[in-house]
Amino acid sequence: MSGGGTGSLLAQPLRPPSAGRSAALAGLLLLGAAVGLAGSLVQAAWFPGGLLLALAGTAGLFLGGAYATRSRGGALAPAAGWVVAVILLTTTRPEGDFLFGAGGGSYLFLLGGMVLAVICATVGAGRQPGGGPARLGK
Repeated sequence: MSGGGTGSLLAQPLRPPSAGRSAALAGLLLLGAAVGLAGSLVQAAWFPGGLLLALAGTAGLFLGGAYATRSRGGALAPAAGWVVAVILLTTTRPEGDFLFGAGGGSYLFLLGGMVLAVICATVGAGRQPGGGPARLGK
């Protein structure tokens, strides 16, 4: 490592996020819940096109959040909101009503959204050191 640099990203102390970043992540969390609600309605209404539309919107939100915040937390915040909303919609009420039926499209939406959350959080923009496109050691 060079002596004048800031060191490895792993060696940096953890700092709490700024107020703007916290507000952005909270907004993404709520947006994830809204996309989960809308996707659960659309996927059942127009099968199979609605399922593809719901999963595309979900992937767009997760990946867009990662690139907008330039961190993996930008993909995880809407994913957390999406999972909470979708899981709450799968529970039955005391009257016996439920939103998700026991069909293949519902399971594809549930599992596909969770897989997309993992993929977008992994592929999304992680913390990268500043500087040019050259190797770090030069």
